[in-house]
Amino acid sequence: MSKVLVLYYSTYGHIETMANAVAEGARAAGATVDIKRVPETVPEDIARANHFKVDQSAPVASVEDLEHYDAIILGAPTRFGRMPSQMAAFLDRAGGLWARGALNGKVGAVFTSTATQHGGQEVTLFSMITNLLHFGMVIVGLPYSFQGQMSIDEIVGGSPYGATTIAGGQGQRQPSTIELDGARYQGQKVAETANKLFG
Repeated sequence: MSKVLVLYYSTYGHIETMANAVAEGARAAGATVDIKRVPETVPEDIARANHFKVDQSAPVASVEDLEHYDAIILGAPTRFGRMPSQMAAFLDRAGGLWARGALNGKVGAVFTSTATQHGGQEVTLFSMITNLLHFGMVIVGLPYSFQGQMSIDEIVGGSPYGATTIAGGQGQRQPSTIELDGARYQGQKVAETANKLFG
């Protein structure tokens, strides 16, 4: 079976919660899954003063980790309609892997969160997908076979480009049942794809 990395950055814990759901979905498809996070670039005293969630249990990844997985699923919140600098700085250090083609043909996927429905979810997803395409990865989104993203009965995240959640302007809203189900569904689809390619 395939080996999947869920690699995330989470300021306030919303993406951390989504990462765990993505991992559940991948494990349900038989994959071996590791959850890791990218390094925080904000000084710890500033992070604590701004109520960052600094007690996350996932270990910090190194760029060298990436080539040891069949699939990599990136998760990060939006920052002005694109991935935050923490995730970008981590990926920017992967030039050596890119030069060697170390990630060519591996499976990639992304998920995100925004404060509002119109806070740049799809653009943020594409800002991460662009990196994965440059690495030569095969992209798996959140297909419309996951019907939850089409709900009009409640405010809900989700996009054919990846699972999403809406956090609220003060981070007061946690991922909903539908959003977590979407994350699990995407994780499962990634693992199923990787199993076919590498299993």
